[in-house]
Amino acid sequence: MGRAFVYVILGGGVAAGYAALEFSRRHVAPGELCIISEESVAPYERPALSKGYLLPENPARLPQFHTCVGANEERLTPKWYREKGIELILGTRVRSADLKKKELLTMAGETITYKYLIIATGARALKLEEFGVWGSEAENVCYLRDIADADRMVNVMQSCAGKSAVVIGGGYIGMECTAALVTNKIKVTMVFPEKHLMARLFTAKMAEFYENYYKERGVKFVKGNVLTSFENDPSGKVTAVILRDGTRIPTDMVVVGIGIRANTSLFDEGGAKLALEKGGIKVNGKMQTSDSSVYAVGDVAAFPVKLFGNDIRRLEHVDSARKTARHAVSAIMAPDETGDLDYLPFFYSRVFSLSWQFYGDNVGEVVHFGDFPNSQFGAYWVNEGRIIGAFLEGGAKEDYEAIAKVVKTRAKVSDVGELEKLGLEFAFRESQKLIESTVTGSGTFSGVGTGMGALMEKPLYKWHATAGVVAAASIAVFAYWYGWKRRRW
Repeated sequence: MGRAFVYVILGGGVAAGYAALEFSRRHVAPGELCIISEESVAPYERPALSKGYLLPENPARLPQFHTCVGANEERLTPKWYREKGIELILGTRVRSADLKKKELLTMAGETITYKYLIIATGARALKLEEFGVWGSEAENVCYLRDIADADRMVNVMQSCAGKSAVVIGGGYIGMECTAALVTNKIKVTMVFPEKHLMARLFTAKMAEFYENYYKERGVKFVKGNVLTSFENDPSGKVTAVILRDGTRIPTDMVVVGIGIRANTSLFDEGGAKLALEKGGIKVNGKMQTSDSSVYAVGDVAAFPVKLFGNDIRRLEHVDSARKTARHAVSAIMAPDETGDLDYLPFFYSRVFSLSWQFYGDNVGEVVHFGDFPNSQFGAYWVNEGRIIGAFLEGGAKEDYEAIAKVVKTRAKVSDVGELEKLGLEFAFRESQKLIESTVTGSGTFSGVGTGMGALMEKPLYKWHATAGVVAAASIAVFAYWYGWKRRRW
C-alpha cells in the first residue's frame, strides 16, 4: 500500500506550516503536497507553548495559534488544508527513508513517494537520562517541546498552585517556564551549571538585571550546580532533587529545559545518509541538501549565513524556521528566480512584562547602553570595528528595526566610547544615513522587515526614560500591537 505526491514535508512543526502557506501562494495543485507529522494536530506556532498556553487565565488554545498567525498571516486550520487540497498525514511516524527510490516508509508499513522532500523534523528535548540522571518519567517531571508536553505541564501546575517547583536549566525554556510557573502562583528554584542566566547570549551585566527581576518575584537561583538524582514517594512522584554538591531541594514538580538535539536520525546512515554539520543536516543557500531532491529547514538545517562570511550555522529559533521554510519552497518552485538565503539571525523572548530582541552574533567587544533600572537597555557587539550583534530590552517596533539595520549593514564604529554614549540613537543615525544615501542614489540597502518606510516617515529622537510625547506615543502603540496582538504567540 502506498501513496505518491510531488512534494512531501516531513515534520509538522512551525516550518511545515510556513512551507505549506508558501506552496499555496505559488499555486501548488490539489493533491500534490502532503505533510507527515508525528503530532495529532495541524502545524502550530510552537512559541505559544511556553507563553500563552501556560497562562492561568484565558490561556491560548488551538485553533487560536495554528500557523501562520505568529507572523500576522493566515491561520492554517485543518479546514484550510482540506480546501487547498493539501493532505495532512497526522499521528504518523516514518520508520525509514530511501533517497534513491524517493520513498518514505511509515511505522504502519505504508510507502509514501515524492519528487521533492522537505525535511522539517525539528528537534527534540534533551532528556536527563542522556546525562546519566534517571527518573524523569515520574508524573510530576515535565519537559516542553510539543502540545502533549504542554498539556501535561498545565495539569501538573494546576495541582501545584501555592506549592513549589524546581526548574532545571537557565536558558530559553527555563526562563519562560519559570515566568509561567510564578504566574501560576508556584514558588520556583532555578538550577543550572553556568555562572548566570542565558549564558549563551546574556552578558553578566544583562543577566544580573534579569536575575534581580526574577528574584523580586520570589525566584531562587542555584548556579554552578547540576541535578544528580531524585527522591520519590511510594507512588513514584518526585519529592526532592539532589544536586552534585549534595544540596537537597524539596519540590512538588520539576521542569526540565536543558537544550534540544536536531532530529537527524533518519538521514545519518545507509540509503538515507545526508551530509551533516553542526549537529544538523547541511544545506546550501537554497536549503538544498547533499541530495538535490531533498531540502532541510528549521531547527534541523545547518545553513550558510552570509552575514558571517557563509559560516555554517544551525539556528534554534522560530524566525529561522519560518524563513528557511519559505526560502526552500521558493527554491523548489522557482529555482531560476531564487538566490541564496540572506538571513539575519534573530532571537526574541517575552517573560513577565519584559520583552527583548537580539540580532546577529554575540562575539567581539560588548558595549552596553540605556537605562537598566527602568528596563530599557541594550548592547552592541563590535568586532573589527563593525557592529555584528545587537540586543534590546523594552524597545518599540522602530527601535528593533533600527538595531536590526545596523547589524545587517555591519555599521562601522570608530569610537566605542561614543557608541556607548549614543546607545540606541547610534542605530537611528546610521539608519538615517542609509536613507539619505538611498534617496540620493549614492548607496544601496537591503531592508530588514518593513522598517525602512517607517524610518523615512519618522524623525529621529533620543531614547531614554525622559523622552517626550513622540516616544510615549510610539511606546503606547507598541504596547498595544505587541502586547494585545502578539502576547500569546
